Amino acid sequence: MAKRLRKTKQKELILNEINRFKTMFTADELYGMVKKNNSDIGIATVYRLLKGLRTKKELHSYLCDRRIVYSKERNNHCHFSCQKCGKIKHFDVKTIDFLNEEIKGNICHFQIDVNGICEDCLKRTQLSQ
Repeated sequence: MAKRLRKTKQKELILNEINRFKTMFTADELYGMVKKNNSDIGIATVYRLLKGLRTKKELHSYLCDRRIVYSKERNNHCHFSCQKCGKIKHFDVKTIDFLNEEIKGNICHFQIDVNGICEDCLKRTQLSQ
């Protein structure tokens, strides 16, 4: 039998706030929104609920700038990080055909981190030469 989350007013409030997010969010962002409506809820309660939702695969998580971000959708999460200025740009990958050739099975979602030098830094380097 699958472990079910008990229904409480605190959990209901947290779930309502999660449903308000249109994009990815962090536990701290969620906690900030929840705290506005109920100052009695602690950050540990938020983390416990997020962990339970991830375990039940009702919420997805990604690593972004060494922090966990959460999403209600099973979207991919891709970054380009500039090694000179440190700027991080999110981008979408429209197809994962290249992964389907390598991985036999069902891919739920993925994360790709690409490192290099951004266009602005390349331009600055070329101008200074």
